Amino acid sequence: MTDIPFLSLAIWIPILGGLLVLATGQDANARMARTVALLTAVFGLAVTLPLYTRFDASTAGMQFVELHDWIAYFNVHYHLGIDGLSLWFVLLNAFITVLVVIAGWQVIQNRVAQYMAAFLIMSGLMNGVFAALDGVLFYVFFEASLIPLYLVIGVWGGPNRVYAAIKFFLFTLAGSLLMLLALLYLYKSTGSFEILAWHRAVLSMPVQSLIFFAFLAAFGVKVPMWPVHTWLPDAHVEAPTGGSVVLAAIALKLGAYGFVRFSLPIAPDASMHYAPLVIALSLIAVVYIGLVALVQGDMKKLVAYSSISHMGFVTLGFFMMNPLGVEGALIQMISHGFVSAAMFLCIGVLYDRMHSRQIADYGGVVKTMPRFAAFFMLFAMANCGLPATSGFVGEFTVILGAVQYNFWVGLLAATTLILGAAYTLWMYKRVVFGAVSNENVAKLTDIDAREFFFLALLAVCVLAMGVYPFPFTDVMHVSVNKLLEHVIAGKLSLLP
Repeated sequence: MTDIPFLSLAIWIPILGGLLVLATGQDANARMARTVALLTAVFGLAVTLPLYTRFDASTAGMQFVELHDWIAYFNVHYHLGIDGLSLWFVLLNAFITVLVVIAGWQVIQNRVAQYMAAFLIMSGLMNGVFAALDGVLFYVFFEASLIPLYLVIGVWGGPNRVYAAIKFFLFTLAGSLLMLLALLYLYKSTGSFEILAWHRAVLSMPVQSLIFFAFLAAFGVKVPMWPVHTWLPDAHVEAPTGGSVVLAAIALKLGAYGFVRFSLPIAPDASMHYAPLVIALSLIAVVYIGLVALVQGDMKKLVAYSSISHMGFVTLGFFMMNPLGVEGALIQMISHGFVSAAMFLCIGVLYDRMHSRQIADYGGVVKTMPRFAAFFMLFAMANCGLPATSGFVGEFTVILGAVQYNFWVGLLAATTLILGAAYTLWMYKRVVFGAVSNENVAKLTDIDAREFFFLALLAVCVLAMGVYPFPFTDVMHVSVNKLLEHVIAGKLSLLP
């Protein structure tokens, strides 16, 4: 237990701050809404920092635990805690929220209070997902986080925003309903909604298989895995820049996190048995979706498909069941949070000036926006997996784990380095280099102080993680090893 409820503060400060921002009302108070939103986001980030500074990396147990009765009749508790698997995602979420508020500072002029409030409330709910140790609490946060993002896409999105928002909502909700059935069965079997109690539950192989596929439906859609990925490009294209940033950097991680918190420890035997299926789907995402990204003419859609390919690396790493693979997948999740956020913010900078995401409408941007071109180059290289950037650390570690698992799996996984360089650098070349063929490009102005600030912050994160990844990796070693021991022990215990 901890004296200061840091996790509750990380959850409820953004939510209550979002409600306060809503209270500022109409767009006449837009400046006040922005100021309160920024202060809330910064305060929300500040209360997460002790989670890292006070974290004990030598233990795999849950830390900063908070336990209170909630619905006593059904044995439901307000139970929070984090370990090495979840620590960095709370920090990443709080950090990205600050960037989103700054990025939308001048861009959003319509319903400013509601826009800022949606992101703050969503930030608190997502922190709840990463910290929840009770099944009902997890499900409530997991489902509630859909609502603000649905509104962000549907209200502030592009011309087809309603279609994209409804598709996003229906896809993710359909998968989640199967997860709810699995959670109810686990409660019936154990008499508890405690996630850690479910980890200890002894389940037969047929039951584990059903639970595994229920979780696969929920988390696979959220990642998203091939072939249930089609909602993501539509959602990204129609979402405003802030929506795309949070969707790519945080929302996709909720599904991947579900695999390591639910699928692997609760159904270890089924996870081992069906691992080749998940690995096959992941490799399709890495290779096929990478090829699809090559032919995109819309920058946002290209980066959206790139996200699917990179998240395929995450599920690939988890189900190879070796420390390099799992740690590499977790590192890839953090790195993708930085890099995808940076790529979408860069595209947003161009869109704010040109109101076009089509690659064909650009060319010669470096001549009018040299500082922007330098940042965009760094993030494009990180998206390719260039050494000394965060993108390299996770992908290379997963590839090493894949080679340990099977050489041919490792070889297929490594194609992402080639495909990623192909579609990212080809996009960069067509947008930034060449002659200025569009008179609107000739009139572009370089990034201002606000844009420089949030791009510089992300550049520091990308380079710091690429050059010195140990602060990111050290906290997860013990938790990863305990998880894998549990999965392997689960399989061995049912052997004849």
